Amino acid sequence: MPSMAAENSDVSKAEQIKLQANEAFKAHKYSQAIDLYTQAIELNSENAVYLANRALAHTKLEEYGSAIHDASKAVEIDPKYSKGYYRRGAAYLAMGKFKEALKDFQQVKRICPNDPDASKKLKECEKAVMKLKFEEAIATPSSEQHSVAESIDFRTIDVEPQYGGARIEGDVVTLEFIKKMMHEFKNQKSLHQRCAFQIVMQTRDILMALPSLVDVKVPDGKHFTVCGDIHGQFFDLLNIFELNGLPSDENPYLFNGDFVDRGSFSVEVILTLFAFKCMSQSAIYLSRGNHESKSMNKIYGFEGEVKSKLTDKFVELFAQVFCYLPLAHVINQKIFVVHGGLFSTDGVKLSQIKAINRFCEPPEEGLMCELLWSDPQSDPGRGPSKRGVGLSFGGDVTKRFLKDNNLDLIVRSHEVKDDGYEIEHDGKLITVFSAPNYCDQMGNKGAFIRFEAPVMEPKIVTFSAVPHPDVKPMAYASNFLRMFS
Repeated sequence: MPSMAAENSDVSKAEQIKLQANEAFKAHKYSQAIDLYTQAIELNSENAVYLANRALAHTKLEEYGSAIHDASKAVEIDPKYSKGYYRRGAAYLAMGKFKEALKDFQQVKRICPNDPDASKKLKECEKAVMKLKFEEAIATPSSEQHSVAESIDFRTIDVEPQYGGARIEGDVVTLEFIKKMMHEFKNQKSLHQRCAFQIVMQTRDILMALPSLVDVKVPDGKHFTVCGDIHGQFFDLLNIFELNGLPSDENPYLFNGDFVDRGSFSVEVILTLFAFKCMSQSAIYLSRGNHESKSMNKIYGFEGEVKSKLTDKFVELFAQVFCYLPLAHVINQKIFVVHGGLFSTDGVKLSQIKAINRFCEPPEEGLMCELLWSDPQSDPGRGPSKRGVGLSFGGDVTKRFLKDNNLDLIVRSHEVKDDGYEIEHDGKLITVFSAPNYCDQMGNKGAFIRFEAPVMEPKIVTFSAVPHPDVKPMAYASNFLRMFS
């Protein structure tokens, strides 16, 4: 049994480490803060503050499952600790679980009846739940839903004589048009709705015809570039093109999901990527990420941005087209590229992935969910997801999947990394993330990977963030979420 002096020493050490963790958090070094809070918790496991602080750091890294776990432990230790409920409520909100969040904010209000901030957040949460109930009440059964695309004929939309922006002549999206469009986006000008409709509708037709798993062939002597999350950071996308050239048949790219949300130039990003797809199907490949979904777009800004820059009809159209995005790619039969990660069971074959019916919103479990949401872990085996969706998988899981499918490497995205990339699982898995200084606060680099056939060794290029106009990330996000960002 430890002596009183030893216990006091541990408590004192834990408090010192907590102060170091707080400084790391203030410097936006959230992973370091989590490690330090963990050390403090190991020394003093009955301190609810340490757990609530670690929950907040997890939230900053979008590890909402871990945040909920820590906040729940905090309120177990101290049922009257309002910050525990507050942190858990914020994590539930970020996951779109409004009803669970509402219960936590009601508890915060009970504990702190005179706290104006708690009252404000409770009111916003109540509004979100009421809106959700209303939408559920008026929703059309899926069997009766009609495609919004069927009601759109972009050819009937007139372009006003005074419009001096980029125009698509006829049915062909040209490089000249895309260059002019990107230049105007750079100067914060809008694209005419007729052109925007044409780009999205043509992309829809292209994506519909693709399988859920796309095979890519890179001829000997040619190269291929894979980019990770862009998250609406249009000016960093332009920088990638400056560094590595524009997409073309001779300079093809794969963008590995999460094109939109958080960054406030998501409309510019998606129209640019879609326009290149219309220009040449082999110049650019696009894979679905977990943020190409209605629920994420409603919370993290894309829906609000589309309504502001285009029209409400585009919200439904983008939601539909996102359902047509492929879920994974295999390059030269050796490199498996997917947004999130692997599966809760062994033995999954590429043929099973190709057979997934992807034309829907992402489910909360199953192969499609795991492809979009899962993350690697350093420990072998499988573990619960730190995000609260999907799972965590170890190097042994990676190696078995590669062996079962005669593959050499997994490339995935989905996680911000300080250097823009991370090599894990004995070199068999690479995470690539292409949104530098994510959300204008993480201080990370961006990266992309170039492969050259036939060897296909990954060459990783890193880059820093470039300036952008003074429109903050999450500018179009839901009111209640902006309160916590």
